[in-house]
Amino acid sequence: MSATYPMDMVRGRITVQTENSPYQYRGMFHALSTVLREEGPRALYKGWLPSVIGVIPYVGLNFAVYESLKDWLVKTKPFGISQDNDLGVTTRLACGAVAGTIGPTVAYPLDVIRRRMQMVSWNHASVVAGDGRGKAPLEYNGMIDAFRKTVRNEGFGALYKGLVPNSVKVVPSIAIAFVTYEVVKDILGVEIRISE
Repeated sequence: MSATYPMDMVRGRITVQTENSPYQYRGMFHALSTVLREEGPRALYKGWLPSVIGVIPYVGLNFAVYESLKDWLVKTKPFGISQDNDLGVTTRLACGAVAGTIGPTVAYPLDVIRRRMQMVSWNHASVVAGDGRGKAPLEYNGMIDAFRKTVRNEGFGALYKGLVPNSVKVVPSIAIAFVTYEVVKDILGVEIRISE
């Protein structure tokens, strides 16, 4: 994640750029060189800390919830399920979807803060100014300051802006990833149990 983080920051800048943006990036390499030249190498890692912290609940909860649901299904034996191999693709997709809902939702505020920190120093960007009515862009003195200013200026709900479209992308992706993970384990004859 650390090695590719500058690409994520550049993607964020290019995605929100408009004709009124302070820089007009012509592509990835132009954006990278402009950020390096105008803002310095540290700018490529703005928002890195909330990303790293967010990985823990995101990945940890995904696997914990997925494995716990599977274990619960095997122990309670609904639909005649008596062992892990009895779980069908649909059941595994459902377990993955539940896991894909919980983990990303818990970690989402850190993702919002990461994105906001990535936009800092991008002067006059309405995405940083909050309401876009000509206020000066916000400056953050770190992750905690970004949380504090976001909640103070926009309310707690601002930490979940964009959660629904994110979930539409992430939930099926995680569900499919878990089913693929299970199929590959079965093909290779590997048994990995996190709950044990």
